[in-house]
Amino acid sequence: MDTMVDMDNRRLAFRSCVFAICVVMVWGGAVLGDQGEQNAAKKLPEPLKMNSGRRVKSADAWPKRREQIIDMLVRIQYGHIPPAPGNVAVDTEQAPDTTGDGVAVHRAVMLKFGPHQSLKMGVDLYMPRDGAGPWPVVLHVGADEKAIAQIVGRGYAYACYDQHALDPDPGEGKDVVGAAQTAYPKYDWGSIGVWAWGASRALDYLLTVPELNRDQIIVTGHSRRGKTALLAGALDERFAMVVPNGSGCGGAGCYRVLGPNSETLKLITLPKRFKSWFQEDFGRYADREDELPFDQHFVKALVAPRLLLSTDALGDLWANPLGTQATYLAAQPVFDLLGAPGNNALSFREGGHEQNEEDYAALLDFADLHFRGKATARPFDKLPFPNEAAR
Repeated sequence: MDTMVDMDNRRLAFRSCVFAICVVMVWGGAVLGDQGEQNAAKKLPEPLKMNSGRRVKSADAWPKRREQIIDMLVRIQYGHIPPAPGNVAVDTEQAPDTTGDGVAVHRAVMLKFGPHQSLKMGVDLYMPRDGAGPWPVVLHVGADEKAIAQIVGRGYAYACYDQHALDPDPGEGKDVVGAAQTAYPKYDWGSIGVWAWGASRALDYLLTVPELNRDQIIVTGHSRRGKTALLAGALDERFAMVVPNGSGCGGAGCYRVLGPNSETLKLITLPKRFKSWFQEDFGRYADREDELPFDQHFVKALVAPRLLLSTDALGDLWANPLGTQATYLAAQPVFDLLGAPGNNALSFREGGHEQNEEDYAALLDFADLHFRGKATARPFDKLPFPNEAAR
């Protein structure tokens, strides 16, 4: 009788175990979908492998590889971008005023540059009213007025520029040839490339302002502006810190590693959506991502050894948080090689698709840590999907 009872108990335990495994499998499928196993099999291109197949084994060899990466990124994804015009100047300047809840002094300028200085772009600068500089500065792609008081209150200047003056952003499926593309007709750059070039022109101006610390300039932006900030910081080594927020597909997200409900290369490059953000033929890699000679960790690698922080939200599935973790891990070997392992960072919060106070707090904490040696309890290497990292 005892033997029969033991056998029944073992059967019940076995059935319970099978049921538990099934529940886990179903739950896991709901979270990761079929992409869990697919992502596990993905092998990302190696940023430290030269086009010849040789491996980059020293920091001295990195600049040549860096040029190779830039070449493939502009040729295939973003389009070729003009060099710095070398003639950025202030066209008009408004009288300073106090704003940002009274904590900031506001300076608004209109810049002119490009062929015959025909391009015009507005830049707004907000500096702390009290204390003495030179101030570190956060340059935002586009304006975010709600961030001014928080950033200036932490002893940073805040700047933003009107990227739409160079290339309009009329919405899905609508492409307008902007002023910059008209001024440089021989270049095949898409909108993200134009806006990133604009960030560098704003930087040209900020470097002339004596109240600012020219060695501590941060570029950030959200969503498409986050893609822009990442590209600007990747190409322009004068940016000391690069912070894409919720940048997803074409930004900090990975094309090959996709979480559930993520935007894909195919979706973003549809003519009825945002094909015009990229080089004209980039969409040919839709459903052929494995044929790309790079993924977005190559863009991140271009920031090394400078500071890179991706800020994202766990609920922002469209921006592919799982893929952002993948590019963070895949770019790390470059930071390691260049002696800056802690300069590659990520920060995730709960919530959705926005750049909010928590994101700016993470940015400022990371900047304080590296610019001012201020300790923080905030982790910058905590993986949101540790099980996926171990696959």
